[in-house]
Amino acid sequence: MIARDTFGGGVAVITGAGTGIGAGLARYAARLGMMVVLADIDTKAVAALRDELRGTGAVAVDAVCDVRDPEAVHALAERTYQDIGPVRLLVNNAGVEQFGYLWDTPIENWNRVVDINISGVFHGVHAFLPKMIDAGTPAWVWNLSSIGGVAVVPLQAPYIMSKHAVLALTECLRLEVQHAGHDHIHVQAVLPGAVVSKIFESAGGVSDGDVVAAESQRDAMLGIKAEAMDPVAAAEVVFEQAAEGRFYLLTQPEYVGSAMAERAEVLVSQRPPVLRTGRRFDPAHQ
Repeated sequence: MIARDTFGGGVAVITGAGTGIGAGLARYAARLGMMVVLADIDTKAVAALRDELRGTGAVAVDAVCDVRDPEAVHALAERTYQDIGPVRLLVNNAGVEQFGYLWDTPIENWNRVVDINISGVFHGVHAFLPKMIDAGTPAWVWNLSSIGGVAVVPLQAPYIMSKHAVLALTECLRLEVQHAGHDHIHVQAVLPGAVVSKIFESAGGVSDGDVVAAESQRDAMLGIKAEAMDPVAAAEVVFEQAAEGRFYLLTQPEYVGSAMAERAEVLVSQRPPVLRTGRRFDPAHQ
């Protein structure tokens, strides 16, 4: 298990750690012997996970943090470095979903997706990466995109857009870190497929317009939960791929890889998006 050799003994900071793949990554990081900082807006969720991990002998700290607030994220970075130590692994994972036609989407729901899914990643990088650079020791930044980051799906445009943005941000960040000569910093993009979570239940919807279409899409996504991957199993795959030095970390390599290949073919052929009725596709991960 090369992941234990790479990450064991280090500090991991994970946003959106209260549920879904964030919680799975936290549990697996603890298994590897990492000290885990559990950051989430859900106070009860991270407190419960903290107690669970401490019960196994792990070192875990819960931190209530809204990634939409840059000052809160910077404060988290300051407390982590002051009270725990240098961060070996930063996981910018916090994310939310949104269903409905784009023209029906409430403005506040659009802003919620952008502020959490995109700006939340930027705030994490902005707060932690300079400290990771200055520490001079090997460190990793994982930004959570999704299979949706290489796909197009109707009735989920805000979420899909946000995951495309996170993927592009991460690809650019990798180049910038290389350009600046920070060889000890490893930037990687995580693209999960279907992983068990509560993201669909907590997703935004619409109150005006075609409510039926929005809720039908939610129901379709909820229908895939029986086939979704266990979060800890997903985390194990991601950690091992990261330790191997891969850039694109895929929870289900064949499934997500096929979506990547399809996206590449669409771009090369320059064909327009095609609506596929009856096709069940899950772009979400949390």
